[in-house]
Amino acid sequence: QVQLVESGGGLVQAGGSLRLSCAASGSIVSINTMGWYRQAPGYERELVATITPGRIPNTANSVKGRFTISRDGAKNTVYLQMNMLKPEDTAVYYCYANVLITGERRQSDCWGQGTQVAVSS
Repeated sequence: QVQLVESGGGLVQAGGSLRLSCAASGSIVSINTMGWYRQAPGYERELVATITPGRIPNTANSVKGRFTISRDGAKNTVYLQMNMLKPEDTAVYYCYANVLITGERRQSDCWGQGTQVAVSS
């Protein structure tokens, strides 16, 4: 059993900043990729950014230059620093982790419950 707990969402004016955090806990052997996805009302869930040890982070074009993903491996935590926020960034942001769970042979895709980010114009 793995839990992903997100924090840091909220309401901010356009041009403002927020920092999301997501901590993974539970029966974790190792974590490969961690990242963030988002889903706005009426739209499908989309990738925001992912980070994998030893690789360059993968960031959506729509947020490049504004959002930065980082990770603390020792704490099994991933962060998303969001600057210059726009109204179109409004969405529920979901944490993602690809986890090898104790007793399992394959990695599992795990998701947080989501945190709301709202950007007013």
